[in-house]
Amino acid sequence: MDLPQSVEGVAFVELLRGAEADPAAAPDLLVEVPHGADRRAHYDALHARLQGELPADLHEFFSMNTDVGAWAYGRATAEAILAADPSRAALLVRCLLPRTFVDTNRIVELAGGDLTKGGMSAGIPVYVRDEADTALLLELHQAYVDVVEPAFQAVCGAGGLALVPHTYGPVSVGIEQVDDEIVENLRAAFAPEKADTWPRRAQVDLLTRDKDGTLWAPEGLEEELTARFRAADFDVRANYTYHLHPATLGHRWSTTYPGRVLTLELRRDLLVEAWRWNEEMLPVADKVQRVADVLAPALLEHLPQR
Repeated sequence: MDLPQSVEGVAFVELLRGAEADPAAAPDLLVEVPHGADRRAHYDALHARLQGELPADLHEFFSMNTDVGAWAYGRATAEAILAADPSRAALLVRCLLPRTFVDTNRIVELAGGDLTKGGMSAGIPVYVRDEADTALLLELHQAYVDVVEPAFQAVCGAGGLALVPHTYGPVSVGIEQVDDEIVENLRAAFAPEKADTWPRRAQVDLLTRDKDGTLWAPEGLEEELTARFRAADFDVRANYTYHLHPATLGHRWSTTYPGRVLTLELRRDLLVEAWRWNEEMLPVADKVQRVADVLAPALLEHLPQR
């Protein structure tokens, strides 16, 4: 069985096996984190490779827009599943490319749309104009896809499940476009007189369906997770802020492997000590575990029978 390997600066790949797992068997679970580059070091590493002029203080947008905690609760969920059933194995893929520069959950050619009207941000933001930078980012995007595509084939193609964890900011701030003024617009949005006026998002949003309401997640998992999250005192919705959008690779994997992929958003302020929009934040272990304790038993019930 050939599984993808880590690619320096692009993807970290990890295979976890329970104590009783068959070393020759395909993993039962894939955890793919396309926005896993959530540390300032990830931002600095790619920023240093780019040659063209970029907006000043762009690291503030990185902190606002990065999926802090997604890798942490995705990995914790895999560990909880293996602890509950040591015969299982999990393949984990963490993207190391900050979406500030290239979004590996987008069709890379996507130009982007009005974010306030359900549009998606671009695969490569408009503030990246240098041709050499664009060529590099296209190459890196493809390198990540070349890791993830066989990972989904190895797990979901063999009847296993994939978990695609995301996190989002606690409020919708009314930013229409990610452009050269993104930092200034965010500073204005979070000015003292405006910061408390934005609508709060659901604590959990299950992305299980497309805009037409077609279900692509495992049958029954939407209802089961809704009940489990509510029992654990989470405010949970399904396809409320977002849904599976054809501009995303998450949509591609879900429709390629129907009934085998679960995508969800979790509010970032639930995972960190204190949420600050323009600073690096770290997930807190017990908050991460609270989420994993909901996800793991539900996913375990939907893994292939042995």
